Amino acid sequence: MRRSRFLSIFVGVGAAGLSAVASAGTRKWPDGFLTRVELLALIQTLNASLLSSRSATATLEKWCADHRMSPEPKIVARRAPGLDKAPSPETKERLGVGAGETVAYRRVALSCGGHVLSEADNWYVPGRLTAAMNHALETTETPFGKVVAPLHPFRRTIETKMRWSPLPEGWELGAGPQSGEEGAALALPREIFEHTAILYGEDRKPFSEVHETYTSEALDFEPDAAK
Repeated sequence: MRRSRFLSIFVGVGAAGLSAVASAGTRKWPDGFLTRVELLALIQTLNASLLSSRSATATLEKWCADHRMSPEPKIVARRAPGLDKAPSPETKERLGVGAGETVAYRRVALSCGGHVLSEADNWYVPGRLTAAMNHALETTETPFGKVVAPLHPFRRTIETKMRWSPLPEGWELGAGPQSGEEGAALALPREIFEHTAILYGEDRKPFSEVHETYTSEALDFEPDAAK
């Protein structure tokens, strides 16, 4: 009965858009079954929003704005300069890279205010972008999605991996989570889920592969933030 009751709460909270939740930052999430259900609903809501979106940047910016995570809900791509990571043969195949084409690499942390919402490895084909786009990617902290927006891109997710679940497998059958000390804060891991996706232009030609790791800082907002 208890599990069924909380499962109904989970469905209701997800459908309502989670209008009120606890904070993972200044107010820690207290460990407990209901807290874990709320966290699961939040994670699945963000995951589903990203999977159904044409732009991860736009989705994260909306998430940041809806939950009032920053006075200026703007996503900034903090670049890791000097890094280079060659594309795998599989990435080259998915991008349809020819023998004479170059694949560039960019690693960023996508932040909103003081919150790093995701970290991304991006392999892209400069020859399929404009000169202005390539210059922006090399010299600014503008997110990739905003830079290539004139191409009207769309995403095809090729892999999704959940890195953490607040509830263990089989929880609905009675395998409840191992809670900590009563009233103690729940320790959240850094990484909660990953996406690997291919970006295509209007011509349906791929120009980028991105591997995104989403962090628990996406859950760092005040309880009344979404009211």
